[in-house]
Amino acid sequence: MEALNGVRILDMTHVQAGPTCSQLLAWMGADVIKFEPPQGDATRGQLRDVPNADSLYFTMLNCNKRSITVNMKSAEGKTVFVDLLKKCDIVMENFGPGVLDRLGFTWEKIHQLNPKIVMGSIKGFGSTGPYADFKAYENVAQAMGGAMSTTGVPDGPPFVTGAQIGDSGTGLHLAIGLLAALHQANRTGQGQYVEVAMMDGVMNLCRVKFRDHQRLTHGDLSEYSVPTYKGMGEVPRAGNDSGGGQLGNAIHCKPHGANDWLYIVVQEAVWDALAKRIGPDVGIPELSTDSRFAKIGERRKNQQLMWTLINKFAEKYTKREFMEILNPLDVPCGPIMSTEDLANDEHIRGREMWVELDHPQRGKWWNVGMPIKLSSSPAVITRSPTLGEHTEEILKDVLGYGEEQISRLKSAGAFSAPPKKAA
Repeated sequence: MEALNGVRILDMTHVQAGPTCSQLLAWMGADVIKFEPPQGDATRGQLRDVPNADSLYFTMLNCNKRSITVNMKSAEGKTVFVDLLKKCDIVMENFGPGVLDRLGFTWEKIHQLNPKIVMGSIKGFGSTGPYADFKAYENVAQAMGGAMSTTGVPDGPPFVTGAQIGDSGTGLHLAIGLLAALHQANRTGQGQYVEVAMMDGVMNLCRVKFRDHQRLTHGDLSEYSVPTYKGMGEVPRAGNDSGGGQLGNAIHCKPHGANDWLYIVVQEAVWDALAKRIGPDVGIPELSTDSRFAKIGERRKNQQLMWTLINKFAEKYTKREFMEILNPLDVPCGPIMSTEDLANDEHIRGREMWVELDHPQRGKWWNVGMPIKLSSSPAVITRSPTLGEHTEEILKDVLGYGEEQISRLKSAGAFSAPPKKAA
């Protein structure tokens, strides 16, 4: 049996943050009803690569869901919404501040309609505080949550990370909150409001940088390759430094292309074997006993020279060849893997993290798989729904509506946009 079998979710979210959360819950077995306006989730048409087909932006975030279209601007559409609320365990939204309230559905009203329902809400900056009404997007959240100021090279501009920590990261946080609230609702009979702000989620993912921020009040950060000092204040950008107790960095390998790099971590326990292996090749056969590198404190002081020597050794090898040299020495390392590398990687395919699917509009395509592996209920990934594909199915199976009632609601415009007025 699937882990969340029997849990029904009314998913009003759109774009990335919310759909990330609801897709994970759907992969764990929840019945996720994607509740869309008649025009559909905006991402269905964004960055479209196949004419007249849902975009990859949409399909990659909405697998295993059922789609119903409802016109919430009509009284009949609101009735359908209310009936669905009473049949669901969770309702999710990531509208701008006040949107649902203006439709007449505050959290207090929703809780009154279904006291046990859990409501999940994603906001850019939360519903309280001076930033509450600001708009947020992925990179805005990264900027304001601390990620950008600590990412990049020391003397260069701040960088965003390619990982979607503002959107998808917030979706992961929401999933945790919803499951906790659902567990409590099942014990107490009372649901609650679960809010995750994108800025808050990014800040949580930057926790180690706030560790270093406080360490700077007591002294310098010896593991950083850039200068630091007591009372410095803000944590500096430090390129590819590991940011941990052990020294780490990316080493450029042949043929020295954009992604021909190997990231290595030089632990105290592996230095002797590493130094004995590379020392003769870089003209320092006694490297393992060289006083500049023998102890981790000295390696920290002289890490720029250490990285120069390791880079010199790596010039003769590809990233995979260098990895094969380091693995027997127990040196933690990993090649910088491009999207092309990962899409064709044997390990990734074996773990079902790159999954082929078929879609009625776009044909064969690939999706990133389920990262959470449950031994007794592995995820079975199915395609995303076409717009409104399950409207009648949901009305009949979930709400018990008959054909006559459905026909009447259709005629009243409950599931479609009102006709445009003539100019």
